[in-house]
Amino acid sequence: MEQQRAATHLRMVPGHLRRSSAGSVAATHTSGPIAPASFHPQQFQYTLDNNVLSLEQRKSYEENGFLVIKNLVSDADIERFRVEFEKICKKESKPAGLMVMRDVTLAKSGYIPSEKTIVKVQNFHDDKELFRYCTLPEILKYVECFTGPNIMAMHAMLINKPPDTGKKTSRHPMHQDLHYFPFWPSNLIVCAWTAMEHIDRNNGCLAVLPGTHKLPLKPHDYPQWEGGVNTMYHGIQDYAKDHARVHLVMEKGDTVFFHPLLIHGSGRNQTQGFRKDFMMSRAQLVKGERTNL
Repeated sequence: MEQQRAATHLRMVPGHLRRSSAGSVAATHTSGPIAPASFHPQQFQYTLDNNVLSLEQRKSYEENGFLVIKNLVSDADIERFRVEFEKICKKESKPAGLMVMRDVTLAKSGYIPSEKTIVKVQNFHDDKELFRYCTLPEILKYVECFTGPNIMAMHAMLINKPPDTGKKTSRHPMHQDLHYFPFWPSNLIVCAWTAMEHIDRNNGCLAVLPGTHKLPLKPHDYPQWEGGVNTMYHGIQDYAKDHARVHLVMEKGDTVFFHPLLIHGSGRNQTQGFRKDFMMSRAQLVKGERTNL
C-alpha cells in the first residue's frame, strides 16, 4: 500500500531551515480570474506566520487555495531530474519500491519502454536523484509557510504526459489529493507541483477550481469516460461543473503550492511534445493526527 510504504520511508526535513524573504520571487497571474481577498489577516486559516510570503500572497492562498511561484527550481536541477527519468524509462535505473505506470491504452500491448509510454513514476523515495526534489531548500522554504516544521514527504511523483494516443487517456479527472493519503488535519498539508517545461492548455496544464479547498473531501470514483482512464486516476463525480476554472500556464521551474482539498485536474496533451512535472505532497508530522479518511 502506497501510504504504508511512504510511512516507512519518512524523510524528516530539519525544522531550522533558513528563512529568507521572498525577494524577487513572486506569485504570478494565471489565465483565469482569481478571487480578491475578503477577510482580515487575523482570519488566516491555511497559512502560518512566516517571513517568506507577502501579505498579498497569503491572502491569495487563503481565498483561492493555491499559489504559483515563478522560476523557483533551477534549469540545472530540472535537467538532472529529466536525465534520471529517462534512465528509469529505459530501465537503466531501477530504484527499489518505484512504481512505473504507462498509458492504459498501451497496458496490454507490446512496447519499448520510453518516455512515450511511461506516464508516471511514483514512490521514488529510494531514488537519490529524484528524491532531491523533496529536499530542495527553495521548495522547503515555501512548504514551511503552510505546514510548519517537522515535515514528512509522501506521495512523490514525476508525472509525464506524452502526446495523447487519440483515446483522450492523457486527461486527469478533477479530484482532491486528500483522497489518496490518510493524513489529517488537511490544513497542515500542502502539495508542491513544479513544471519541468512550458505547460499550457495545449499540452494539458493544471486546471483548478479556486476556493474549493474550503469544501469537504468528496466521494471519488473512476470517471465514466469514453476511452477509459489510467489506473488510480480517480475523479469527483458531483462537483459543480459551472464553478469558475483557472488554467495554470507555467514555465519551466515555476511551482504551484496548493491545498490538498483544492479540486483540480488536467486536460489531454494535444501536442507532439511532452509535459512533465514533479509533484510532492507534504504534511507536518503531528502526533496522533494521522488517520485513515
